[in-house]
Amino acid sequence: MTAPRWLDEEERRAWYAFVAAGALIDRRLDQQLKDDVGITHLQYEILVRLEAAPGREMRMSALADALFHTKSGLTYQIGQLEKAGLVNRRSCPSEPRAVYAVLTAAGRRMLERAAPGHVALVRELLIDVLTPEQLTSLADGLGEVNRRMRAD
Repeated sequence: MTAPRWLDEEERRAWYAFVAAGALIDRRLDQQLKDDVGITHLQYEILVRLEAAPGREMRMSALADALFHTKSGLTYQIGQLEKAGLVNRRSCPSEPRAVYAVLTAAGRRMLERAAPGHVALVRELLIDVLTPEQLTSLADGLGEVNRRMRAD
């Protein structure tokens, strides 16, 4: 068995900064969305994905994959959004096991209300804090991490 390759000081600094920033940003975005429109950050992301999808609908399994969320956890979130009238579910006649989440008109209106405050806070917490070069490095570096992890 080979010895672990421990993080050096700069690597540890980068890792801790990444973990802390991710958690703090997510917490602030979640709180802002709850305060402004009564939904969570995850629920907002579900609505965004559905809005961008063809026909404003996605198969539940594909939606879970896109959000890096468990199918059971997504089913719960879709249930909450359905109770609020923001999403409907529909089955697929040609694939009985396939269930689709469909954005409703109320869901689109929710996004129209939620997006300005959400985007303003994303800018405040991340985008406007970094230089254009830092943003490019962040996007390139995290993009590579995403590509490698998706390839596994």
